[in-house]
Amino acid sequence: MGKPTGFLEFTRELPGKRPVSERRNDYNEFVQLYAPEKLNQQAARCMNCGIPFCHHGCPLGNVIPEFNDAVYRKQWLEAYEILSSTNNFPEFTGRICPAPCESSCVLAINQPAVTIEEIEKHIIEIAFEKGYVKAKKPNIRTGKKVAVVGSGPAGMAAAAQLNYAGHTVTVFERDDAPGGLLRYGIPDFKLEKWVIDRRIKLMEEEGVIFKCNANVGVNIGINDLLREFHGIVLAGGSTIPRDLNIPGRNLKGVHFAMEFLKQQNKRVSNKKVNEEDIFATGKNVVVIGGGDTGSDCVGTSNRHKAASITQFELLPKPPEARTAHMPWPTYPMILKTSSSHEEGCDRDWAVATKEFIGDGNGNLKALKTVRLEWKFTEDGKPGQFAEVPGSEQEIPCELALLAMGFVHPQHEGFINELEIELDNRGNVRATEKDYQTNISKIFTAGDMRRGQSLVVWAISEGRECARKVDEYLVSYSRLEARDESLIEIS
Repeated sequence: MGKPTGFLEFTRELPGKRPVSERRNDYNEFVQLYAPEKLNQQAARCMNCGIPFCHHGCPLGNVIPEFNDAVYRKQWLEAYEILSSTNNFPEFTGRICPAPCESSCVLAINQPAVTIEEIEKHIIEIAFEKGYVKAKKPNIRTGKKVAVVGSGPAGMAAAAQLNYAGHTVTVFERDDAPGGLLRYGIPDFKLEKWVIDRRIKLMEEEGVIFKCNANVGVNIGINDLLREFHGIVLAGGSTIPRDLNIPGRNLKGVHFAMEFLKQQNKRVSNKKVNEEDIFATGKNVVVIGGGDTGSDCVGTSNRHKAASITQFELLPKPPEARTAHMPWPTYPMILKTSSSHEEGCDRDWAVATKEFIGDGNGNLKALKTVRLEWKFTEDGKPGQFAEVPGSEQEIPCELALLAMGFVHPQHEGFINELEIELDNRGNVRATEKDYQTNISKIFTAGDMRRGQSLVVWAISEGRECARKVDEYLVSYSRLEARDESLIEIS
């Protein structure tokens, strides 16, 4: 424990941000770094609890009190070694993780939580700056070859761990650069792409092979992989978006959120957009869906200089604080205001879209909406809803972005070709016990297995899946296992 009275002396402070008027004009990250004194104070707030619930709240099992103590003592190498022992990519989680660890912080019972996510980001960036982050090549190669399909955080974590175990790993990515949703889903103002490139370069130095424009089942035969590799990890993510099949769905101006976000990420990277351009400039934009993807659409639309931005959510407005139905240390479903919302957006809840209305020439001009009345279950969750009579209205809209989440991975292609078993939600069936599909040498991890989830869960799944593949290949594994006593309280 860095300072026994730290939590009494200091309150939670987040780093500053560039002004809204400035950051809306570019796609650069805008969260500043702590001054050394502030970083020391924030680490001092950690109480080194007898039972560190933050450790349990983190899907990776990060050893948080210990790295906070090292930060307080300015022992940066020690802090980096503790953090990297459980997390392959702190530079990602430190920027875009919703921090379930902070919801489980014991201090959060009656005070603002420790700024765990920001401290994590500072540890890894200081480690890179000081040269502590170096390529770790395995001393001995096993002679086993593993293919990883998909280069998002789950695939990258699985590849890194399997490489450390001494296997020869090749990652196949159907896009033109690795990273999955990190590259073509998360906007640059939240995660600049040099951060991904820096990590990919390090992994290549360690021996991981990345093959891009390699679409398994299209220009890469799945049977070729089965013949060439001793093990295969499917980490292609949950890529089929939830649609809204209402009248007018085919009008020009109605798009999935990822179509919009991917295009802009390509433009920022000076890459060619092969599809018809989607711009929010000068348009009335409506984002349908209240999650992180919808928030990213808001931030991007603001940078496009949209005429107006409205975000709808089907569910009722969440409470601003915990209720009796969401006690500490569970992850609370409370109202969240993202940095994109701070930049300008009208938000509305309990709204359903009934129809996309055209202008007679095939272009979207408005939405027809209706308000909803929700009934809650005994445990405080939204249950059934009914439309409020007489609440229908038309809202001007020339660009509607569907950000309602993802339903399951793409089945068309090698999943159907190999008759890989699916669960009742359409995800690849594999238990958390072994991550193995019905085909013995094929494993799966991340959103492809568990469904749409968090970046921290993707990394955790990739690490655990790698351990099971290692056991399958050589009968035992030297890769560190996630603490089996961890309980999922998020």
